[in-house]
Amino acid sequence: MKLKGFKSHPYIPNSVPDVQNEMLKEIGLADLEELHSEIPEEIKLKKNMDLPKPIVSEYELERHVKEIIKKNKTCEDNINFLGGGCWQHHVPAICDEINSRGEFLTAYGGEPYNDLGRFQALFEYQSLVAELVDMDVVNVPTMDGAQAAATALRMAGRITGRTEVLVPALMDRDKFKIVNNYCKSALKLIEVDYDKKTGQLDLEDLKRKANENTAAVFFENPSFMGFIEEGGQEISDIAHEAGALSVVCVDPSSLGVIKPPSHYGADIVAGELQPLGMHMNYGGGQAGFTATRDEEKFVMEFPSRLFGITSTIENGEYGFGDVAYDRTSFGHHRHEGKEYVGTQTALWGITAGVYLALMGPVGMVELGQTIMQNVQYAIAKIDEIDDVKASAFDSTSFKEFVVDFNKTGRTVEEINGKLMEKGIFGGKDLSKDFPQMGQAALYCVTEIHTKSDIDKLADALKACL
Repeated sequence: MKLKGFKSHPYIPNSVPDVQNEMLKEIGLADLEELHSEIPEEIKLKKNMDLPKPIVSEYELERHVKEIIKKNKTCEDNINFLGGGCWQHHVPAICDEINSRGEFLTAYGGEPYNDLGRFQALFEYQSLVAELVDMDVVNVPTMDGAQAAATALRMAGRITGRTEVLVPALMDRDKFKIVNNYCKSALKLIEVDYDKKTGQLDLEDLKRKANENTAAVFFENPSFMGFIEEGGQEISDIAHEAGALSVVCVDPSSLGVIKPPSHYGADIVAGELQPLGMHMNYGGGQAGFTATRDEEKFVMEFPSRLFGITSTIENGEYGFGDVAYDRTSFGHHRHEGKEYVGTQTALWGITAGVYLALMGPVGMVELGQTIMQNVQYAIAKIDEIDDVKASAFDSTSFKEFVVDFNKTGRTVEEINGKLMEKGIFGGKDLSKDFPQMGQAALYCVTEIHTKSDIDKLADALKACL
């Protein structure tokens, strides 16, 4: 196929026919099809794809895309009470200002001399998160909190040489699937029951299932259902008595008011960074962290990059670079890497660092207090509605709580549909992932919700029911 008559595309580099022919000539090929000669003929598409005509005008294209985007129902135009793994928090303007700077936004790989401060920025992020969780070592972010949890468990498996992990039966089902997919070649996930009244992990069931094959006991605090797991130290003690590690997945926005997992026996802490200055972008805005003590058995099992600080030949000058680089999959022996680690969400690490530096210890305390006050007010208001139980579990909640609609005769899907008509995103429907709970929904309240927002929700629910 010669390129004569081929029309260049305004948004594809080097699509001008003369330029493409010159490039083909340089590499000794007659046409573009020769680039794909290894693909069997029987699976090649021999006709043009059925696509609409291209929009070549930049203005027309921009207008077309904006018309499509207008069909979205956004959290800017509606009140949002939906959480379940991605939560609406206030994003300070400085977070967007810093993470959109060219030297951070475009610095993908490379070394310190051409990364214009990225290594230092990530070192500062690691230091801030380490202070928040009271651990020594924090990695460059993973893709999301679920991958961070999976990585923490794979680390535990390698450290202990064992093959089973105990996880809560009320674990986020999406996270469970991701972790199981990530770990199933090396670890088996075994679910631990929960107290039906409080939701707390059933310690007797945990004791029965912890044995010489247990690599780690994993739990979320706050839990996926929003309540605070009160038996953290006991859970860690049971894990340690069995020779296993305690791995805790934490919401960093809670750590201004709740003890960090390191204070109740956690050996590895993981979590989702999205609450720390990241917008709820569809398909983005997620990043995970993993943290441990500064002990060789932990540090050498991190699969991702760790940045450290060191002195230079200039007195009083410091530099930043990789720590134990060879342990990574892109280090000296790629095939011997602990796990494969590809593109990481380093930009979100810088964003989280900016957020934590802005908030400081006092700001994180105020954030946690505001969230807990808002949650308690929301629970009290919803509890006033006939046949609705605003807190399905008899435990203290942080940011999220389960609303029981079973006595209303309505499904969560029906209720959420009615709420949407009033400009409100209702809670996450739990009926499919947790059928034993019937018609129940996970509601999320953060610092962005005002008293009038919560009152509007309560009034809308009364009208729906």
